[in-house]
Amino acid sequence: MRRPLKLDAVLVQAVIAAALSFAHLHDVAQSAGQDGWKAWAYPVSVDLLLVAAWRRLRTGSARALAWCWFLIALAASLGANVATAGFLDLSDPPGWLRMLVAGWPALAFLGGTLLAHTPSRAPALAPETETVSESDPEPAAGPEPVAEAVEPEPAALPPAPASVPVPAALVEHARKVAAEHQARTGAAIDTPTLRSRLGVPPAMADAIAAQLT
Repeated sequence: MRRPLKLDAVLVQAVIAAALSFAHLHDVAQSAGQDGWKAWAYPVSVDLLLVAAWRRLRTGSARALAWCWFLIALAASLGANVATAGFLDLSDPPGWLRMLVAGWPALAFLGGTLLAHTPSRAPALAPETETVSESDPEPAAGPEPVAEAVEPEPAALPPAPASVPVPAALVEHARKVAAEHQARTGAAIDTPTLRSRLGVPPAMADAIAAQLT
């Protein structure tokens, strides 16, 4: 059975406030020379930075960084709301407002990148210790069992390396690299150097070296 939808006054207030702030940011950006879709992108950028900073605050890691960018985004939102209240002439905005609006994308990109890619510090785990109850008596020591003679098992041989298919073109290129190394240094190329020059995995480098010998 579905529950009936209830109208939350707090949610309605949040939607109205977000819509007004969104429109104010758009008007400020448009008055500063950002027209078309660019004027609508500014409020989206400010709101996304606010959400990213608030989410990082909720996780409890890098709180200083999160508070810094949360206050920057909040100042941008509040500044736009105040600017549209008649304190600034938006028909002829001052130069510093144009400069702030033009520089906001780079600032928002920096803040979003730092908030998204700053690693979270994991809590240190306490080492587990065995607790021994003092009230438990120690078990009585019984007669030591007689160790039976056990024949040692034969040592297991290491598994043979799996054959790695190597393309003929790669082997031919490796021969040219080995020849160039021989002519330049006067010594045969070793497997680590060959692997570094070809940029292949160690197993494939061993297979190529085996074909060069």
